[in-house]
This record gives sequence, structure tokens and C-alpha cells, in this order.
Amino acid sequence: MKIAPPIRLVIVDDSELVRAGLRLLLGEDAGLVIAGEAGGVVAGVELCVRLRPDVALLDIRLPDGTGLGACREILRRAPGVRVLMLTSAADDHLVDEAVAAGAHGYLLKEIDARGLMQAIRDVSVGRSVLDPQVTARVLRRARGESGVPAGGVASDALSPQEQRLLALIAKGCTNKEAAAELGLSEKTVKNYLSTVFGKLHVSRRAEAAAVFVQRQSGR
Repeated sequence: MKIAPPIRLVIVDDSELVRAGLRLLLGEDAGLVIAGEAGGVVAGVELCVRLRPDVALLDIRLPDGTGLGACREILRRAPGVRVLMLTSAADDHLVDEAVAAGAHGYLLKEIDARGLMQAIRDVSVGRSVLDPQVTARVLRRARGESGVPAGGVASDALSPQEQRLLALIAKGCTNKEAAAELGLSEKTVKNYLSTVFGKLHVSRRAEAAAVFVQRQSGR
């Protein structure tokens, strides 16, 4: 049986202690290999462009910028890299921005070792990942604003095209990128997105992503 190659990671965090802890923790999994690490945006982006890892773990707060800016630049210059935000910041606005920046996952540093390893694997194969606490916060906010349960609609209520669009939005695609992927105009995608938001009772991309992730985990 052919053995899959290990998942190559780059860690970008300004704390040397955090990086050391992640090296120690993830080093216990033979299926994960840390290809490099950096303490800031510029070094982290250059490292990802040069090494082309499978997954980049980014903190949001970095000394020379933000992980959100680093995410955008990495995806622009090395689009094959999957980006997983690993941060202590649970601010709902930052979750919105991370989804808009194209991040493929958002985890809080409180996550346990097993959860982190599984999230890395999920992100590496194309799934979107949101920390359970983040998902709960986003969905609670959506429920509070709309007065109805976020995502309170059967999966088959979304057309196949709408489901494909929802998956792309959860991956962080812009309307332009989703249009190119689906072979539609940006205006058509915008109209589809408005319909999807209405059916899911949400108003933000992060809320739609949270619904998508919740449904994935419930399968």
C-alpha cells in the first residue's frame, strides 16, 4: 500500500515559545512535518513562497503586520498553500475578515492537540475548519440579528449551484473567484449569494461559512 507523504507545515507566530510548543506537539505526529517557521509577516510570506508548504499556520497579531495581510499575500503568490489561522483572538469581526482574506480555517489556541492535528489534515485536503467556539459565536450572533436560527434550512433547500457557491464562500473565495470557478458572471454570483444568505438566515460571509462547517461536521 502506498504511504501518503507527510503534510508539510510552515508556522508563523511572533512567540518563540508558541513555535517551540507547536514543534514539540506536532512533532509527535509522523504524518506532519514542520518545513519552516517565521516570526513575522514578511519572513512568513517569503518562507511560504519559497517552500510551498501544504498548510501555513498563521497567528493574526504579528509585529510587522497581521496574519490577515499575510494570508492574502501568501494566497496571491503561492495559491496552492492552505492557510489556517491559529490565534487567541476570538473577535467576531476578525473571523469575518479572515474568511474574506481567504483563510481556509480559523482555530483558537485553546484547541487540544488532537483537534489541531485533525484540523490540519482537514484543511490540507480541502475542507474548511472553524473552531467550535468560533462557530457557536458566529451562529449565535446570526440568530440574534435575524431572530431565526442561522442555517435553519434543509440542505436540499439549496440548489446544487447554491451549495457549490456556499462551499466556495466557506473556502474564502471572492465573488470574482467564485464566478470564475462556476463559470458565471460576478453579477449572477452576487444574486445567488443573496439568495443563499436569505435561505440560511445569515447576512455575512463568515456566518455562511460557519453554517457550511457545521453541516460538514454533522455528516
